[in-house]
Amino acid sequence: MPSPSADPAGSTRPLLPLWLAVPVAAVAGVLTDLAYPAVSAWILAFPAVALLLVALIGRRAGSALLVGFIYGAVFFFLLVSWTSRYLGVIPWSALALLEAALTAVAVILITLAYRWLPRAFPGTAGRLVLLPAVVGALWVGRELLLGSWPYTGFPWARLGMTQSESPLATLSSWVGVSGLSFLMVFAVAMLIESVRLRLWRRPVRLIVPAAVVLVLFITPAFPTTDAGSMRIGAVQGNGPTGYFDDREPYAVVRAQSEGTEPLVGEEMDLLVWPEGGLDGDPFQNDSLARRLTYLTNRVDAPLLANAATARGDRFFNTSMLWMQDGTAEQTHDKRFPVPFGEYVPDRDFYFAIVPDLIGLIGREYTHGTNAPLVDVDGVKVGLAICFDVIYDEVISEGVHGGAQVLVFQTNNADFRGTDENLQQLAFARMRAIETGRSVVNISTVGASQMIAPDGRTFAALNADEAGAMLEDVELRSGLTAGVVLGPWLQQVLLWGGLGALLVGWWRARRRR
Repeated sequence: MPSPSADPAGSTRPLLPLWLAVPVAAVAGVLTDLAYPAVSAWILAFPAVALLLVALIGRRAGSALLVGFIYGAVFFFLLVSWTSRYLGVIPWSALALLEAALTAVAVILITLAYRWLPRAFPGTAGRLVLLPAVVGALWVGRELLLGSWPYTGFPWARLGMTQSESPLATLSSWVGVSGLSFLMVFAVAMLIESVRLRLWRRPVRLIVPAAVVLVLFITPAFPTTDAGSMRIGAVQGNGPTGYFDDREPYAVVRAQSEGTEPLVGEEMDLLVWPEGGLDGDPFQNDSLARRLTYLTNRVDAPLLANAATARGDRFFNTSMLWMQDGTAEQTHDKRFPVPFGEYVPDRDFYFAIVPDLIGLIGREYTHGTNAPLVDVDGVKVGLAICFDVIYDEVISEGVHGGAQVLVFQTNNADFRGTDENLQQLAFARMRAIETGRSVVNISTVGASQMIAPDGRTFAALNADEAGAMLEDVELRSGLTAGVVLGPWLQQVLLWGGLGALLVGWWRARRRR
């Protein structure tokens, strides 16, 4: 067998003609979507990555842009089809096409890695370890780009999030979700290079790829410390909480109160209602405030509720810990309101384009700045409101602040009958494993679950049904490596991938 350095130019030729690479990229997009709920075929994430990389290898920038766009368009149109549930194809198409365009631009760097690095580092180690590592790092860089820009980004589609029900999920407790994405792409890229180098002809060289795959599947979760338990009740009222739902005054709080009735008389430390579980602002509405005080005294426990609140001329999506004495001094405002859902950036510009749609969003929510934490009789509870669950910094801030359990409040009513609530629930499960914390994920209309630190569901409510959960929820202390090292690893992968690509370009140019 010739050495890898014998034909460095051959290693950069396209593996597929463009007419075949485009449909292969489309198939990769379909498989990536199937790895997410509702199908949750997590294993399909690996052939999806393999097909996309094979379609990109050897491409020039223009054809890589096309391949990346086809992959991104197919994947995102399928993954976020729930955005069209009420508002139609315009917001759905806008989001999917934007994410596809950003993906197309970002994968050009992966193509360049496959062009430059085999020339710069043509040995077996360069091809089998360095090249896959750079490809994995550039993949994470793409995810960070989509997750932070434009506006506050959309980190909904990270590859690591597909593994919430797989044996690989425990890796997130060591390296975070982005680190898991990196390891998945690294392993796939290494296997591709093993085939391209024909390592099966010399089986001893397969030890490294085999060892990598084995380690990925047998790594246990990073340990955290048992800190007792908290008895938590959570209520899914199934009230009229959708944006376009017809409702009578106090219909939502009435539905939540009726759903709470089975818990009256039961011992509990905390009662949790979902995002949007109140019809109005209890700080401005005395009648609503009295209802909450009456309820907390009936259940003899504080209530973690949520409502749209006003402070001066600003509005917030606020979670509040309502106490039996009628006070609610502990509050948390949603950190990342959804662009074009809870506020409109550059409103005048977009109103000129689609005035009917922009006109529907009358209230402008302000980004919160207070900590995502409440203290319940000495136990700190970490919070995330709806889509905030996908932002690492919200989860990390809560756990670093001492949270021993996580509570995620959400309102999925605008996405009834779609995969949105199942995708969000999978992200919640991933957060439990990543942080080593129990998670209470409560929705207005479902599905709601209580999830153990190992990702196991121990209580659940079906979608579109009113119900309540009451369980002793395990408390945990201590920080996982994923929480501590995850943000640093993201930066190392982002800048390390770009730096390695530049070094590869420089060395390849010198060796030409």
